[in-house]
Amino acid sequence: MDVLGGTRIRREAKPATVNLRRCKLVVTKGSQRGTEFVISGDVIRVGKATENDLVIADETVSRVHFEIVRDGKGYLVRDLNSTNGTFLDGAEIKEAYIRAGSVVGAGAIELKFTPFEERIEILPSEKEVLGEMVGRSTAMREIFGLIERIAPTDATVLIEGETGTGKDMIARTLHLLSKRTAAPFIVVDCGAVAGTLIESELFGHEKGSFTGAIAARQGAFELASGGTVFLDELGELSLDLQPKLLRVLEQRELRRVGGSKTLKVDLRVIAATRKDLRNEVEKGKFREDLYFRLNVVPITAPSLRDRREDVGMLVDHFLARMVPAGTTVPELSEGTRAALYAHDWPGNVRELRNVIERALALGTDPGAMVAPLGAEPFARAHAGPAGGAPVDMEFQGGTSFRDSKEKWNEVFERRYLSWLLKRAEGNISKAARDADMDRKYLHKLLRKYEIDAGDVGED
Repeated sequence: MDVLGGTRIRREAKPATVNLRRCKLVVTKGSQRGTEFVISGDVIRVGKATENDLVIADETVSRVHFEIVRDGKGYLVRDLNSTNGTFLDGAEIKEAYIRAGSVVGAGAIELKFTPFEERIEILPSEKEVLGEMVGRSTAMREIFGLIERIAPTDATVLIEGETGTGKDMIARTLHLLSKRTAAPFIVVDCGAVAGTLIESELFGHEKGSFTGAIAARQGAFELASGGTVFLDELGELSLDLQPKLLRVLEQRELRRVGGSKTLKVDLRVIAATRKDLRNEVEKGKFREDLYFRLNVVPITAPSLRDRREDVGMLVDHFLARMVPAGTTVPELSEGTRAALYAHDWPGNVRELRNVIERALALGTDPGAMVAPLGAEPFARAHAGPAGGAPVDMEFQGGTSFRDSKEKWNEVFERRYLSWLLKRAEGNISKAARDADMDRKYLHKLLRKYEIDAGDVGED
């Protein structure tokens, strides 16, 4: 806020922006002279067949004449065994990098190539529900606005965020609102598939290619052809497989495990990870060129504690979905809603959903599962996790509600963390999985309370 002549001027926050790399091809010679084509895909195929990205209706052009592929170095033009050859600035080529202003010749046709970046302003959506996602916070409506703008394109998307923030829902909504919505949406959890099988899961395999391969099998990329493949927890993909994934992203082609035939695939790739891939690149654990190819449109899913105003709306959403048809949706007290709002939700939206589901199944108050609302609920919340007797609450005059709540929340968190680590025998990763909590956030809590995982595990 600035002050000018005694008048306060409020500076509105600038809208978020996304830069989309695109290219323009203009026909400069031939029957379609003057026609412009703007393309945002990573692979642009040109020919007279209708399945091409750019269709040139000319007898001197082959069915699939040439393609332009975007990679880490720029744009590569590649002849696809055309009858009359492909020419770049007058010289016949098999493949070569193309520069801004260069002219590509195909038969009697010439096209001028111009790459550019389109800067798109992303305004918060007016919607509070998009696909299966709900939220009225600015953070979520900005996500909705971004999805609405980029879903119709084929731009590759990288979704980052803590465990339980709904990265999979963002991916599904992108597919739902895309031009590929009627085609397959194939999910591969790179962290859940055994390392020896992930290559087959992604690329497929031929019969006899390894022990147990009793028949040929299509992989996720083949199955998703025409649609979208969602690579969840991509940060877990091994370094030796990353070049093969890069090949699919850049050339939209693959070979099955044990196979020699190259297969073309037409798909959109959406990836998600709870890891900081830029940090992984710096550590040498993730290829920089692959990160570049994935990070075309980045989306960061906000944690629930950063969009706390959505808690009430999410609670109502889950109750409406989980209560059986014909059954009255239970009314939650103001105290219960306050407890749910005050909780830090280390497991994010997934944790909130699980709390509501467990409360409905057990017929208990969901607020009692996450925060102290009074002596009785507090005892129920602490007796199980801590493994000991309930804690008696003592209040002091002159202490505010916030200070009292924070005091008892700290007691709960400290005892819960100790119990959690003891059960996991000091294994941080297992403890995070058991609590449905992001591993980084668990480390943060342990540092906050100065709890040593090794010491707890040895008790």
